[in-house]
Amino acid sequence: GKHRIVIPCLGHFKEEYEKVSKLYMNNKIRTTRYTLLNFLPRNLFEQFHRIANLYFLFLAVLNWVPLVEAFQKEITMLPLIGVLTIIAVKDGLEDYSRYKMDKQINNLVTKVYSR
Repeated sequence: GKHRIVIPCLGHFKEEYEKVSKLYMNNKIRTTRYTLLNFLPRNLFEQFHRIANLYFLFLAVLNWVPLVEAFQKEITMLPLIGVLTIIAVKDGLEDYSRYKMDKQINNLVTKVYSR
């Protein structure tokens, strides 16, 4: 496999470099939006910024009011749940492909030239 290794040519300053380099962030590329912990809340937050999803949510909530109930409560939730699930799966697959691409880029072999 391909690996990305950066080795500085510091000679006798290697110990000083190791102390100083711990203070800085690494240079790994991360283009993913989600982690396993924040996927569901963040994805729902992003999806409810769409007007259509808010409309279907409004209809589902409105149908739970006994005076306005037009259909069975569960039936009005099906379109919303279906759309949210399909979009969540699509976003999850796209983010996973970004994760795999980031991992591939971060593991490339890199040459470092020193004067």
